[in-house]
Amino acid sequence: MGSFSIWHWLIVLLIVVMVFGTKKLKNIGSDLGGAVKGFKDGMKDGGQAADATPAAQVGQDARSEKTTIDVEAKQKS
Repeated sequence: MGSFSIWHWLIVLLIVVMVFGTKKLKNIGSDLGGAVKGFKDGMKDGGQAADATPAAQVGQDARSEKTTIDVEAKQKS
């Protein structure tokens, strides 16, 4: 563990818990876990999208450009 003993790490942990509180640390942990899960799902989806044929993607892009409608929002009077 380097130059620090287990007691040094326990004191640092105690100070961190006292400063941030257990509720905030729990929220940070769950947010970090959700971010990692979302990243893994995104990487998995990106790999599946790369397996699609490029010719099919080009055809889809051309069709979507023809059906795009530019609309300006108006306020109700």
